[in-house]
Amino acid sequence: MELILAIGIGIFAGSGVWLLLRPRTYQVIIGLALISYAVNLFIFAMGRLRVGAPPILQPGEVGNPANFTDPLPQALVLTAIVIGFAMTALFLVVLLAARGLTGTDHVDGREQ
Repeated sequence: MELILAIGIGIFAGSGVWLLLRPRTYQVIIGLALISYAVNLFIFAMGRLRVGAPPILQPGEVGNPANFTDPLPQALVLTAIVIGFAMTALFLVVLLAARGLTGTDHVDGREQ
């Protein structure tokens, strides 16, 4: 499972960097989104991948903290997803405004 997740993170990050270096603004935005997904998956994976483990202790229960999933990476990734959506929406608005002003979606505003 860890190998598949590591390969997926690598594919997301590699594709994101490749798209980030493209000359069109829409491709740059998609590249930034892919890199943010790769970072979110990396943070989530650093919190130990456990299937079926409860995230918190039940009231009145005493347990070994090693048997529970750490909820902090999940909270960080959830916050990063919300911020990522807002950032993507802002970039799309800037993209549309720049395309309306310049008439092209090239990153430096001119066709070659």
